[in-house]
Amino acid sequence: MAKKPLTAAPRCDELRLENLAIGDADALQAHESYSGERFEEADLSDRDLSGISFSECEFVDLEANEVVVRSATWVDTRFEKLNAPIFTAPRTNLRDVVFEGSRLGSAEFYETRWSSVRFAHCRIGYLNLRGAHLEDVLFTDCRIDELDLGAATANRVSFENTHINTLELTRSTLTNFDLRGIELRQLGGVEHLKGATLNSHQLIELAPLSARNVGIVIDD
Repeated sequence: MAKKPLTAAPRCDELRLENLAIGDADALQAHESYSGERFEEADLSDRDLSGISFSECEFVDLEANEVVVRSATWVDTRFEKLNAPIFTAPRTNLRDVVFEGSRLGSAEFYETRWSSVRFAHCRIGYLNLRGAHLEDVLFTDCRIDELDLGAATANRVSFENTHINTLELTRSTLTNFDLRGIELRQLGGVEHLKGATLNSHQLIELAPLSARNVGIVIDD
């Protein structure tokens, strides 16, 4: 009988988008809803599209520098080759969303709700998920300079072959939070690691941080 995993993996269904109509990115308006459209080689830079909603849509080769999509909603949506040095998307809702081969500089996703969200082959500078609610989230083959999960709630979040320079976990609440697939340089909020899964090598590397946090002096 197979041994039951101690850490539950993210539950992400395959995203299938078929028979999409060609969408006109220039016609997109804030607080409007769009469904079943494909936007290719579009430029949404410097636009305010707050409150916009997408369902069963696809974006390919999207330029979105300094776009504002506050309180937007994406459902069953794929982003491929998204380029956004500054991406402002706080308090948004993402469900069954995929980011592939994308580059984000400063990505403001604080106080968002993510369900079944996947990042693959992405390069991210600063990913701000403070106060976010995350469930079933997977990062694969990504590089992230700084991931801020301060005060976030995360369940079934996993990283595979991903490099993170700095991970901030202060006041976060973690369940099935699998860190075994990351290379990590700095960790903030080590005292909030409850609910995370690490391998033995990572645990040894974190020992000095844990010791300092509880006031232990290490002197060889």
